[in-house]
Amino acid sequence: MGLVEASSFVGQVGDELGASISRRYAEAMRGLPEEPGALADILSDLKSRIGGNFSVESVSETEIVLVNSACPFADRVKGRPSLCMMTTNVFGRIVSDARGYARVNIEKAIATGHPGCRVRVSLQDDDAGDGFEFFR
Repeated sequence: MGLVEASSFVGQVGDELGASISRRYAEAMRGLPEEPGALADILSDLKSRIGGNFSVESVSETEIVLVNSACPFADRVKGRPSLCMMTTNVFGRIVSDARGYARVNIEKAIATGHPGCRVRVSLQDDDAGDGFEFFR
């Protein structure tokens, strides 16, 4: 299986997983919050529960930026950037379920040789930037 096919497959699994996780957070919290800070906390909490080490770098009304120094896939992620589609889809699904829209761009990734990950989640559809878009 090539990179495009693997990314597509992992993306589909991530979308289903993201929808399930989004529902669970919504049930536990009696609805997903729309506030960027609360969403950033959910995203970092989720990753810490599965072995990642994500923390919030910045939050504004237009975006959330998270950084990570430990991937839940551990060393198995190195050289396998298609696995990053799991993060992309889970983050995108949760944020778009809460706010109606999200664009997720993994700017740096352990999978591609960086010492850590940097993920930008745009909260507004402004046609400026790379990444994958998600809609409620």
